[in-house]
Amino acid sequence: MSFALHGLAVSGGIAIGRAHLISHATLEVSHLLIAPRLVDKEVERFEMALQRVREEFAALKGRMQHASSEFGAFIDLHSMILADPELAETPKQLIRERRCNAEWALVQQMELLVDQFERIDDQYLRERSYDVRQVVERVIKELVGQPGRMALRTNKGFKEENLIVVAHDLSPADVIAYKDHHFAAFVTDVGGSTSHTAILARSLRIPAILGLIHARQLIRDKEVLIVDGTRGVLIVNPDQRVLEEYRLRKSQIELERTKLRRLKTARSATLDGIDIDLHANIELPGDIAGALDSGAEGVGLFRTEFLFLDRGDMPTEDEQFEAYRKVVKGMAGRPVTIRTFDLGYDKDLHPEKSLGGRVQNNPALGLRAIRLSLAEPKMFQTQLRAILRASKYGKIKLLIPMLSQAHEIDQTLAAVERAKASLRGERVVFDETIAIGAMIEIPAAALAVGLFLRRLSFLSIGTNDLIQYTLAIDRSDEQVSQLYDPLHPAVLMLLAHTIASAEKVNIPVSICGELAGDPSLTRLLLGMGLRQFSMHPAQILSVKQRIMQSNCAELAPLVRRMLRYEEPGKIREQLDKLNA
Repeated sequence: MSFALHGLAVSGGIAIGRAHLISHATLEVSHLLIAPRLVDKEVERFEMALQRVREEFAALKGRMQHASSEFGAFIDLHSMILADPELAETPKQLIRERRCNAEWALVQQMELLVDQFERIDDQYLRERSYDVRQVVERVIKELVGQPGRMALRTNKGFKEENLIVVAHDLSPADVIAYKDHHFAAFVTDVGGSTSHTAILARSLRIPAILGLIHARQLIRDKEVLIVDGTRGVLIVNPDQRVLEEYRLRKSQIELERTKLRRLKTARSATLDGIDIDLHANIELPGDIAGALDSGAEGVGLFRTEFLFLDRGDMPTEDEQFEAYRKVVKGMAGRPVTIRTFDLGYDKDLHPEKSLGGRVQNNPALGLRAIRLSLAEPKMFQTQLRAILRASKYGKIKLLIPMLSQAHEIDQTLAAVERAKASLRGERVVFDETIAIGAMIEIPAAALAVGLFLRRLSFLSIGTNDLIQYTLAIDRSDEQVSQLYDPLHPAVLMLLAHTIASAEKVNIPVSICGELAGDPSLTRLLLGMGLRQFSMHPAQILSVKQRIMQSNCAELAPLVRRMLRYEEPGKIREQLDKLNA
């Protein structure tokens, strides 16, 4: 049956391929060889995981005594599947015979059972394969603790570039792992326009639709899908006419992208001769190749926390130093702006241990970013020393996230001085004049920007969080994503005020949030006076094309007039005229 779903269009383009459903149990676990003396302990670990899930089912049923009979039947079915010798006993035989880890043995057996179910003609029985997966997911979670960190297992018989990932949600760790794959598109039930899944999709130049609510439940594995990442439409099992229409549109989009490649070596300047710096946002040293391939003139944001999200512990100073040095040397003299760890909120190395196990009611407003770094001085010193050591090999700028108070700036500068003093004592060479800047991503910071301009060397506006905090909207929540408005007059006033204030005292200012990579907003930002943009490499050429078609002298008065409007609808009308 053919049908369509509508969600948030977060990464443009068209993809046509087969559905690849993601659940934790279908993710490939590591295959480990167990020492003979540890085999019995591995079997015991597997039995303990089974017992904990049995207890979970029993407790769940106990709490739901007054619920519907269907719910009780659901719990009973999963309990029966868990008790089946094929899942409860056969994996133990595999552990003993092959000396393998419990996770790997369980997933191997699950795949065998799922394959048997999917061969059954009766639809009801065939769909019980999903119940098997769900039960195994629970056991895997008990065994691993953090299933999102496992690597992806792809559908056999299909190339990754012909697969469309369909998931309920993707964690930051998942997002990083997927960079090593080549999928056609992403679709998820949840997520907003600036979630990590959206940002990843744009950086990989692949279409994505988020906030589809029930896609993961409605779509079956290997069904044919069309993802229209520009309109936010997902078509399931399209007919031949629709397929042909979208194949034609896909070819036209690919032709336009080929034309853009010609701008790679072109000068990034406006029609009236103003040079504009176009830098790249990166998350891993491996992203440098893409940045250089897109013609980036530097790295405007190196999100260092992404280096370590999939390892689960804090790296040593030498490990960090090697990662930073690799990026700096790879950029071959171009500037590299390194942001200190922005941990907490949606990126936590130890979510189960953070804050001593205390759950934060408002993690986005809690102990995160520079607040966490100042609260953990040993961790902060380790990172600062590693960054300073790497500054010997190229031009590094140090960027501090989420500053809002004068005392935070002073404490940060003091911490940098301590790191410098310790390196001097060890006679380690570093850049004594390294530039230190602040991310402006809190309304209070934008309004009191003078505090930052007097103490620091440069500013970088993080529009993702600035919009979130200004409008009191969780940018990753699809239920309120329609309220996330970059053109809200309050947001534009904060941007214009920050840019103009920095320009008056000749302090460099850039934008490194998602607004920087949106060509429809390029002329608006140029008219505000912005001269440095930082974005995902995939967006650089599109923005460069718009810059080369713009005249700053003509834009400035138009944008000043545009900023007087208080109605978002009027602002959008003026933006359309600006881009005409």
